Amino acid sequence: MLIGASANFLEAGSVNTYADVMSDRMPAIKVVMMPKDTNAHGTIFGGVILSQIDLAAGVEAFKVAPHLYVTKAMREVEFHEPVYTGDLVSFFPSLVRIGRTSVTIRVEVEAERWGWDAAKRGIGRGEKVKVTEAEVILVAVDGEGRPVPIRPEAVKA
Repeated sequence: MLIGASANFLEAGSVNTYADVMSDRMPAIKVVMMPKDTNAHGTIFGGVILSQIDLAAGVEAFKVAPHLYVTKAMREVEFHEPVYTGDLVSFFPSLVRIGRTSVTIRVEVEAERWGWDAAKRGIGRGEKVKVTEAEVILVAVDGEGRPVPIRPEAVKA
């Protein structure tokens, strides 16, 4: 999916483009994909992207409350576009829900095509594409791995 004027969606009664939304957000992580991350097809391993999604969710969870977190689940990851060596990949987290001991974070992934061979593949340099998105559920734990309340003051009330 190309991010830009052709990728419209309706939100709160107005038409927006993914480019409008992406430009207003700050990524938790930006990573240039390297040759060590490629599979036999010359694209980046999906597991590399999943790992970074997990890290970006952890960054956002820590902003909610400074705890140790473990990943309980990563929901429905579907890759829309491949990622290539040299792409600058951004991970945009947003808070979905705060539970008693868990947080749910949505992470959207975007790639900017900056690889040396982008033109050879028919891709414009700097073109932005939506790669994937996922919801990650993280549980706050103590030093022994037991769940703890996200907001202890809410438990005392």
